[in-house]
Amino acid sequence: MVRLVDIAARVGVSVMTVSKALRDQPDVAVKTRQLIKATAQAMGYVPDSSAQSLRTRATKLFGVVIPSSTNPVFFRLIYALEERARESGYDILLCHTHDKTAREELCIRRLLARRVDGLFVAPVYRMESTGKIYEELSASKTPTILLGSPAAFCQQFPCVQTDELPASQAVTRHLLELGHRRIAYFTGPLPALWAQERYEGFRRAHREAGLVVDDALIFHAGSTIEDGAKAALQLANEQCQATAIQAANDLVAIGCIETLQQQGLRVPQDLSVAGFGNGLLAKHFCVPLTTARQPKYRMGIVAVEMMLQLLQGKPVSNRRLPAELVLRASTAAPPPPAK
Repeated sequence: MVRLVDIAARVGVSVMTVSKALRDQPDVAVKTRQLIKATAQAMGYVPDSSAQSLRTRATKLFGVVIPSSTNPVFFRLIYALEERARESGYDILLCHTHDKTAREELCIRRLLARRVDGLFVAPVYRMESTGKIYEELSASKTPTILLGSPAAFCQQFPCVQTDELPASQAVTRHLLELGHRRIAYFTGPLPALWAQERYEGFRRAHREAGLVVDDALIFHAGSTIEDGAKAALQLANEQCQATAIQAANDLVAIGCIETLQQQGLRVPQDLSVAGFGNGLLAKHFCVPLTTARQPKYRMGIVAVEMMLQLLQGKPVSNRRLPAELVLRASTAAPPPPAK
């Protein structure tokens, strides 16, 4: 391992001069500083982050807590977050909760023990209005940005989120404009605020069109492909005469389409299906999916920008980023009524 003393010997200066040059101290001549930095790079010098942490009380680490990096929404968001953090001199430590509160508590406590300079957390939503781990996090004074809606148990922290309601409303409005009047809705997890806002967007589009939502067309799903498959089976068994299905996210919509096809139904000729999110699979699925494009990359960039403001002691406000309707092959006009 290359040490400061090795660089000093190569350049012919003191160890103190090397240390100051690598920290851009002004009392080292510019040419000497440039020579020392070039020599350090050529020798493969890597700064001792633990020593820097002791000196500056900053670890240059961000903790990131998400449900799973395989989730298509978080995959793109984390990519942007990591790139922007690295540009600002930070590395990230990534933890997965798998949407379990016990794992969430463990993740946050472990990251706090690592003395991260800031935390990005996608909350595990719950029905309770309080969360002990969020009270502990608030007491720790660790700068924290939420990746998602601020529920009652975590509303003391600033957040960056998709503007869910109008985006979902736009998806429903598209189906209504195609002529659908019996649109089934596959809801997301009940405690999740994003799921509640998307459902409200669905209802609001109906009210806007002067229509009443038929409760028989509402199916409580979840957020996975398996959840979508189960909800589609239930819809088929209940024979509710729906001509279109709007799902709370793309994974649910994809699970739904697969099940419908196994039942001998064609999408969109027999049933239109729309999702929400626009993960990579949505575009390349066997039936390319009409959906709402979440600004995943932009969310990651904005989250880091907000964090940097917090670290500078500046006030930060919640950010809602718009989602865009994307029309693909999974939606079409309803089939003509049987004679």
